[in-house]
Amino acid sequence: MSKAFTRESDDLPERPSALRPVSALPPGAKNYLTADGAQRMREELDRLLQTERPQAAQTPDPEEARRLLAGLDQRAAFLNETLRTAVIVPAPPPPHDKVLFGATVTVRQQDGAETCYRIVGVDETDIDRGWVSWCSPIARALLNARLGQSVRFRFPSGEERLEIVAIVY
Repeated sequence: MSKAFTRESDDLPERPSALRPVSALPPGAKNYLTADGAQRMREELDRLLQTERPQAAQTPDPEEARRLLAGLDQRAAFLNETLRTAVIVPAPPPPHDKVLFGATVTVRQQDGAETCYRIVGVDETDIDRGWVSWCSPIARALLNARLGQSVRFRFPSGEERLEIVAIVY
């Protein structure tokens, strides 16, 4: 083909396109969110659209501005879709003696070590904070258990009994 029929930009190396974030939600499952998780997402979306996007648009380098805006737009689209499909689950009324969605559960292992897990929506998961998805194996083991009850959970190191010592919403 003659060079006359190609764009100069065709000679440039291709930039990898940004991957669209995908929710870890199992097919057909409802997109449960805690009320405070939905609020955090609304606040982040507002900050992206009202503050960060206008700042990125003013970046002097047009290529850098385009890259920044694409990333911000991608995150905003993800937040919009998450909020659009969300089923917001309020905290249950007291007494808080049963592990349900949104609970922060303290468990005691057989060696006496205590660990806290907060059961949240798949798009709220934050392992560093101990926030686990409601469809994760640990959450499935804990859901519907009662205060003082022991549940079995298979860690990679082997099966262990976890005693539920506290439930907070």
